Order: sequence, then C-alpha cells, then structure tokens
Amino acid sequence: MSFELTILGNSSSTPTSRRHPSAQVLKINNDFILIDCGEGTQNQMLRYKVSHNKIRYIFISHMHGDHFLGLPGLLCTMSVQGRIDDLDIYCPEELEFLINLQFSLSDVQLKFKVVYHKLQFDAPKEILATRDYTVTSLPLKHRINCAGFLFSERVYGRKINKQEADPLNLNQAEYENLRNGGDYKGKDGKTIPNAKLTFDPRKSFKYAYITDTLYDEELLPHIERFDLLYHEATFAHDMVDRAKTTFHCTALQAGKIASRAKVGKLIIGHFSARYQNLEELLEEAKDVFPRSDIAEEGKTFKMR
Repeated sequence: MSFELTILGNSSSTPTSRRHPSAQVLKINNDFILIDCGEGTQNQMLRYKVSHNKIRYIFISHMHGDHFLGLPGLLCTMSVQGRIDDLDIYCPEELEFLINLQFSLSDVQLKFKVVYHKLQFDAPKEILATRDYTVTSLPLKHRINCAGFLFSERVYGRKINKQEADPLNLNQAEYENLRNGGDYKGKDGKTIPNAKLTFDPRKSFKYAYITDTLYDEELLPHIERFDLLYHEATFAHDMVDRAKTTFHCTALQAGKIASRAKVGKLIIGHFSARYQNLEELLEEAKDVFPRSDIAEEGKTFKMR
C-alpha cells in the first residue's frame, strides 16, 4: 500500500507572501484525502498538480478560518468543473450550517452531493473504515472544539508459509485459522504451532495529524510509535507563554511529543507569520527529536 503526503499550506492564522494556511493531501493507494482547507487551497492544488476532482474525503479539524475558509470556493470549483460523485466531509457540525447558508445566499447549487459527518470531541472515535485503512478523530486542547486525525493502514492476518503449509493440503477453513493466529491440528492429533506455518504480518503504517493544541502529553498513548507525526509548532520556545495563552505549541514542545511517543518521523507546521526563516523552528525541534522536518509547501513525503 502506498502513502504519500503533499503539503499545501503550513501557515497559522494568516497567509504570508510565501506561505498559505493549513492544508495537506494524503494519498492512500487510490484515495485522495484533503486534510483541512485553509484560504487558497485550490490555488495550491493547481500549483502542485493535485487534482481536486480526485478528492474522495475531506477532514476539517475545527472552525477557525485558517482551517476551512478555502472550502466554499473549492466546492464551487468542483461543481463548475463537472464533479458528480458524492463527497464525504468530516467536520464540526457548524460547518454544514455555514456552507449551506453561504450557498443559499449566493444561490449556489452543487451538481454533486455533499455528505457531512459530524465530529465528536469528547473522546477518540473511529470515524471512517475502508477496506485499506481506518481514520480516528482525536480531541485536541484548543480554544474551541478541535480534532486531530489518525490514519492507520489495515493489515489482514498472518501470512502463510507456503513451503511448510502446502504439503498439509489444508482446506479454506484451516487456512483462515492460521491467518487468524490459530495452530494447526492434524488428523493424527498432532499440533503444529502457528509460528511454524505462518509469517508475521507486515507492520501497519500509521500517520497522525495533530494540529492546533496546547502541549498535551495525554496524546502520547494514542500516537505511540506512529510512523509519521505532523504536529503544530506555531512558535519558537522563547514565546512559550504566548503559545500557552493562544492554546498552541512551540517547536521544542512538538519535538518533545515526538520523542516521548517514539514516532518514526516528525513534521512541524502551522507556523506563525512572524517567522520568515523556518530553520530556527526546525533546529529547535531537532534539538529534542533529530528526525524532524519542515512541512514545506509543495513537498511530498513518500512513506511507502
């Protein structure tokens, strides 16, 4: 299974002359998933050759404008350019009201159906399950209700060791038993342990999107050993008091979360417009967690 993450926007609150508000596209096999949709997202999709009509799901973390203001325009463009397939949007319940009100006042009639799925913010909850992966929403500590999203690849059972298993002439039920971890019991009463007839399944790939939040160690058990973590890093640590007041994090704090969660790689983003040079923030995160990188706009992280 392939995982590719393309960064469309990495700025917080307001755009700058070189950076755009939060947005990224995650491609899992043939599914294109838009995560947040700040102002200018569709322009960024054009710039980095991401087809908006391939988007299957959209996830909006919360109702601050830098995470959703690009959505009305994107939906209109999809309709004008002939989209007819349903579009699933996972979002705070207020977003459906806002979009419908705006389209009603401007007499916009989409040519496709938008299916809104209301997020809950009281506990982690699996919100999407496909054949290949699941998505879980994770409540974050921000000024308003806000969710992170956990994307986890499905792995189906143990792999059969054909060299050992084929001579046994197993039936379908016996193969399924082995895939599910059971031992083989022969007609002669002898038992062959599962480990001799199967291989361990391939490790599931996991990606965590943790946007606007206070520094929160309660996240750790939910993202432990994830392969890739995106974590907001709005400020440098000399502004830690400002970060706390605005319910955000510093780059150093993002590095601490990555280190304590033992993730494979950290990407930091959601940068305050005050920072022209992002290397300062990257070095701060790297001091705590060396496997850190910047969510650079236009960059694609190929994870498998």
